[in-house]
Amino acid sequence: MRIGFTTDAEVEVLDFAKQHGFGSIAWMRFDQSFAAPGKDRWRENAEHFAAEAQARNIRISTIGAFYRNALDPAQTEQARAALHRAIEVAALIGVRTISCFPGGVIEAKINPRGGQPAITPLENFIPQVVAFWEPVARYAADHGVRLAFEHCPQGVFRLPLMNYNVFGQVANWERFFNATRCENIGLEWDAAHLICQFIDPVENLRRYGAKVFHIHAKDAFINRELLTTYGICHPGVVEHRLPGFGQANWSEIIHELLRVDYDSDLNIEGYHDPVFKDHPTDVQSPLAGKKLERAGWLRAKSLLEQFVPRED
Repeated sequence: MRIGFTTDAEVEVLDFAKQHGFGSIAWMRFDQSFAAPGKDRWRENAEHFAAEAQARNIRISTIGAFYRNALDPAQTEQARAALHRAIEVAALIGVRTISCFPGGVIEAKINPRGGQPAITPLENFIPQVVAFWEPVARYAADHGVRLAFEHCPQGVFRLPLMNYNVFGQVANWERFFNATRCENIGLEWDAAHLICQFIDPVENLRRYGAKVFHIHAKDAFINRELLTTYGICHPGVVEHRLPGFGQANWSEIIHELLRVDYDSDLNIEGYHDPVFKDHPTDVQSPLAGKKLERAGWLRAKSLLEQFVPRED
């Protein structure tokens, strides 16, 4: 288990990782990268980047293929092409996992009482979700690759409200896994998304740890004063944070991952933190213009590495 961070596929970032003792990266935004569908010399460019990573002893833990809604008819063909290409690149350069959102089928009706659109619960469409993903999973299995679904709710207030990711609700993990026979579909697990729904990350791992194929190392903070004053649906009640600045018990999380023989890495996802991120210059804030994301990676690393056994 190595500690790394999520990033675009850039050699300069590999240099930063090597210089500061990181051991891995998660290659994000693949569908906008030099190896995406429609790009020339994608094989050569992917192999070059992988060689640069290997030369620095940086492992590519996963390829983040498509974090939008593959079940949206307007995006389905683009998603399928990106996923297939990511699978081919992963097989080419020896990456075991590609990651993505599973998406969801969106069906809205007008509520006659209120006149507002009401989305049909995403769990009503589990068979359609399975029908899209099983052929992708079989293509991945044929290439020795597995799929990791991130469970980001994509809803307001960090909750699965009016969202498009069926895995935003933990109950739907079970519904999906019960409906498919594809053993190479698992989770890209993130403690922050659980904390924001008042789910204990450690207990969640005890139930689903065997299905965790990749981890976004991210934390969350619940402001109890705001919660008790305004309730859960209020800005600022929940915040995503870097590990070390939230409320996850990382010693217990890593202990549980070791118990289930987790075989990938902890890749820090930092840009959601309200402080340790790169702040735009055009905002009214004392932090305007400050570049703090990489400083945050280093602070999160210093916390996590206390609990991760060193490689021999």
